Amino acid sequence: MADQIVHIRESVDADIPRVTEIYGRSVREETASFELEEPDAREIARRRRALLEAGYPYFVADMNDRVAGFAYAGAFRPRPAYRLTVESAVYVDPDIQRAGVGRLLMQQVITACEALGFRQMIAIVGGSDHVASIEFHKSLGFDDAGTVKSVGYKHGKWLDTVYLQRPLGAGDATPPESAAGS
Repeated sequence: MADQIVHIRESVDADIPRVTEIYGRSVREETASFELEEPDAREIARRRRALLEAGYPYFVADMNDRVAGFAYAGAFRPRPAYRLTVESAVYVDPDIQRAGVGRLLMQQVITACEALGFRQMIAIVGGSDHVASIEFHKSLGFDDAGTVKSVGYKHGKWLDTVYLQRPLGAGDATPPESAAGS
């Protein structure tokens, strides 16, 4: 990546085909997503639009005028008490993984979520054997938050989900600006 310029920017509609390609490959070949069928571009566009309309960040990494990865945050859970907690996701073209693209994307998502006033970020790693992803998140300030054993079955094996958590901004050190409903 030394001679490659990576530009992190907000996603646009024109990114959908490449985002669909990267995510589809992950669904087919990896365990990061527990989806079994690749969503089509229309579904990826719908998901992205829903996140953006709800006020969540969605970024892509542009490398040599080509989308090399994407990352976003969304609601961790739908109940109102979870409103200050987001779940993050990051996907990078496997041909350039471990080149720093995912780190740049996640740093941008973390910064955006802090600016939006969120207080906690959850990352969910598919498969406790996915050590590189777990270590990647820990290097960004995430801590172990627990492992749920054998909750998914994909590619002929049972998979755990590993939860990691990172405080954002003041984290839980202070109440939110509006403590209504607390």
